[in-house]
Amino acid sequence: MAQQERAVRTRRAVLEAAAAVFAERGYAAATIAEILNRAGVTKGALYFHFDSKAALAQGVLQEQIATEYRVPRELKLQEWVDAGMTLAERLPREPMLLAGVRLSADLQGREVFGSAWPAWAELTETLLTEAKQRGEVLPHVVPGETAQVFFGAWIGVQFVSQAVAGWADLDDRVSALFSHLLPAIAAPAVLVRLDTAPDRGARVIAEVRRKPSASLAGASN
Repeated sequence: MAQQERAVRTRRAVLEAAAAVFAERGYAAATIAEILNRAGVTKGALYFHFDSKAALAQGVLQEQIATEYRVPRELKLQEWVDAGMTLAERLPREPMLLAGVRLSADLQGREVFGSAWPAWAELTETLLTEAKQRGEVLPHVVPGETAQVFFGAWIGVQFVSQAVAGWADLDDRVSALFSHLLPAIAAPAVLVRLDTAPDRGARVIAEVRRKPSASLAGASN
């Protein structure tokens, strides 16, 4: 058991080091030597878990869709908003997520290691499909189509925020994105109940940290 726990810790240390290097330098400029130095592990330990730099990139991308801040809500549309707002709150502060953004946007590298974009679009489509089944969205809404429109806008918002404010205004920009899109898809009775405030992500994260079992505690607004 102790050996297994060490292996888990080593794998995590390698992933976090790789994420930091990818976030700072991009995939092409990142080196295994720098990742090893940051992780503080041997080459053998790294290659035990990841057999190449591409495998490291894939490992980082697989970490993008986290569930620790997913809290069931009465409204599936609120869950969708919460997923977007918690990501906006976390992204500037977490190298793992920053690395995912940079790797996913690497048009050459992504042919080798993939992208996190399809997983995020799939999550959006899943939540919108559930919301439609519950009558939370207007009848004309096609979840897959709306997911693609939203995700394209989300990617643009990320890049603009990074370029003009170093991510400092990402919460505000994502809040504005939801506030503009939701009136076009949400049933009026649902729309008035949704919380899209810029600090929504921070409040959801604080809720989960105060009560680790929040994700199992049932629906709330």
